[in-house]
Amino acid sequence: MNYWLVKSEPDTYGWHHFTEQTRAVWDGVRNYQARNNLKAMQLDDQVLFYHSIINPGVVGLAKVVREAYPDPTVPDDPRWVVVELEPLMALEKPVSLAQIKAEPLLANLSLIRQSRLSVMPVRPDEFELILKMGQ
Repeated sequence: MNYWLVKSEPDTYGWHHFTEQTRAVWDGVRNYQARNNLKAMQLDDQVLFYHSIINPGVVGLAKVVREAYPDPTVPDDPRWVVVELEPLMALEKPVSLAQIKAEPLLANLSLIRQSRLSVMPVRPDEFELILKMGQ
């Protein structure tokens, strides 16, 4: 199993939108590295859901329920793909960006090193630590 983090602005598409919808097509990714990460996602991979901009932090856990396929929002451009995600659970308490930055064991997390990347891999130990911090 692989672990990932996806970012979304809470006012645009927040955790509450995601849980109300119960399944989401993760579209609109227009960065090649983020696109490659979408392509690497496999069925049942676990995904941390991160709110950006307003109160940035990890707020929930999701899973991949459909692997990469062409992005239907740009049918004439085969470069871009989407995956489908389903929410699993909200974290008991959000794990803020400040908490993540303060944790030495998360110093190499892509979220810190490549802050503009919207879809990124997370190592298993980083994933487990963030979940633990959210309890």
